[in-house]
Amino acid sequence: MSFDPYEFDRGYSMSQGDTLGQYTAKTFLWMVLGLLVTFGVAIGCWVTKLAPYILIFYPAVSVVVLIATLVLSITMARRIEKMRVGTAVAMFVAFSALFGFTMSIYFWRYSLEILGFSFLLTAVYFGALAAYGYFTRRDLSSLRTILISGLLFLIVFGVLSIFIPGLDMFDRVVCMLGIAIFLGYTAYDTQKIKAFYNYYASSPEMLAKASIFSALQLYLDFVNLFLYLLRFLGNKRR
Repeated sequence: MSFDPYEFDRGYSMSQGDTLGQYTAKTFLWMVLGLLVTFGVAIGCWVTKLAPYILIFYPAVSVVVLIATLVLSITMARRIEKMRVGTAVAMFVAFSALFGFTMSIYFWRYSLEILGFSFLLTAVYFGALAAYGYFTRRDLSSLRTILISGLLFLIVFGVLSIFIPGLDMFDRVVCMLGIAIFLGYTAYDTQKIKAFYNYYASSPEMLAKASIFSALQLYLDFVNLFLYLLRFLGNKRR
């Protein structure tokens, strides 16, 4: 979104339509839908052995999928205010499905026990920090600079580790940092739900699109938290 959701009139409220609680519930339901699509596709690719087949015989497909997910996420972030609600929903579902293909690769790298335990732990941690972000009276906007800086570090480290194999020795430390960063993002993005609600209260259509955008942010928080926990806890299949 193009505005700072923390810069709004805190006295402004929605006179009609969904309450804040209903709006928040819808946002989390969208997030859950995205996760269901992702893990449904991942399990389907794992059961049918589609992912390893494509990676072996058509490796370029994985690159296309990666580029497509990046394009969809960037497009939603930059253009969601101008697109229709139906378009935003379709892009969110498409993004979730494409990411499911990428997620299926982890089903071959890790045991089902570690996958299940990591998912359960992610749900507990995510739920706790989302509750904190929603109910706390502390303004979490001060975390923004720290979280962005941490995210940039993770991206740079990930790129460098491709070309400098020795960096693998720091993987567990980086995973701990990644877990901390996305726990922080979970609380931060949950609090932003209320900011979006107040900012777009007079426009039901924009409010609906803001809900989908918030769901995308929470979805990414959950998935990244899951992946870092999986890397930290998991015993890779050799």
